[in-house]
Amino acid sequence: MLSIKGKVLEVFPVVQVSEKFRKREFVVEYVENPQYPEFIKFECVQDKCELLDRVAPGQQVEVSFNLRGRSYVNPQGQKSYFNSLQAWRILPAADSGYTPTGQQAPQQHSPAPESAPDMGAYSGGDDDLPF
Repeated sequence: MLSIKGKVLEVFPVVQVSEKFRKREFVVEYVENPQYPEFIKFECVQDKCELLDRVAPGQQVEVSFNLRGRSYVNPQGQKSYFNSLQAWRILPAADSGYTPTGQQAPQQHSPAPESAPDMGAYSGGDDDLPF
């Protein structure tokens, strides 16, 4: 499973690509090295577009995603390759023990809340597949 933690910079509107296909993009600032932040653009497709309804710029999140790649041959016969990062789970960073400074939050021994907020995302265990 691929995932990163960072701050949401932008959330774009849903784009209806074709009659049966839609996508929605968003950008996360990923700060592995504070001197050189990375700006990573993700996409949500089809029913996953709704995951972004509960996400706002400035919010710290953990994004789980799949790396996708494909080829394209243009009308002149030239082949190109494209990559995309398709998000399938977006959790508030507070739920993942992540703080805005990028440091792990200290573990507290308080009882778990009676119900965790539903982000509309896959909620299986770490060893479960999302499909």
